[in-house]
Amino acid sequence: MQISAIGISALKGGRHQPRQQVLLDADGPVGDRDFAFIDQESGRVLKTVEHPLFLRCEARWGDGMLTMDVDGRPVTAVPETTGTFLELDYWGRATAMEIVDGPWAGEVSRLVGRDVVLARSVVAGGVVYGDAVTIATTSSLERLARESGIAVDARRFRSTFTIDTGDAAAHVEDLWAGRELHIGGARLLVKAGIPRCAVIDFDPNTGASGTNLLKTLAGYRLQASDIMFGVYAEVLQAGTVSVGDDAVLVATPPR
Repeated sequence: MQISAIGISALKGGRHQPRQQVLLDADGPVGDRDFAFIDQESGRVLKTVEHPLFLRCEARWGDGMLTMDVDGRPVTAVPETTGTFLELDYWGRATAMEIVDGPWAGEVSRLVGRDVVLARSVVAGGVVYGDAVTIATTSSLERLARESGIAVDARRFRSTFTIDTGDAAAHVEDLWAGRELHIGGARLLVKAGIPRCAVIDFDPNTGASGTNLLKTLAGYRLQASDIMFGVYAEVLQAGTVSVGDDAVLVATPPR
């Protein structure tokens, strides 16, 4: 098995950005979902499932500079700290974020039609729903393509890693739970499956809805009330992972 694709987004809910390489530390992919937009009126983190137009925003963060393409227009500046901190509820848990000044909030407010502020997580993973690393496999994507009758862009699942599993059975990753997976210079502990929502039906570039992938997936992947695709993973050993690196499943579960 090999890593066939890597993706992250510096902006929570923003367009998933393909990468050739990523550094994993104990908290997950470095630079992933560091920033989020907050609805000023409700004090809530805005999510893609509620605001699919976020998929028209692609963020790049490095060397202290944040560039955000907002509906095709690049906006670049250094985020200015404000000292204003928000204690937010994110999926039932408290998370702290600091509001940052810059030109992005005005642009995105116009895009989504409401006043928003940009904030940065105080701790890594503050606006991550489950575990910071997610995995999909080519065999599972191919099964969904067959069932739906359309080509399936892997970015719809916003996975950290897509693993080429060759001619393995679809959803073989379900069997990896509790086992170590060695990828590049990192080691992961594979965990539970990932419940999916309507985001997979949004075009990964425009946010437009136009497929029935979630309904199709529910036809053969409904478990209790959840529609499952892919698995979470936890970082056991930090390291750099590149497209093309081998993905080696340890034969015996760790003790």
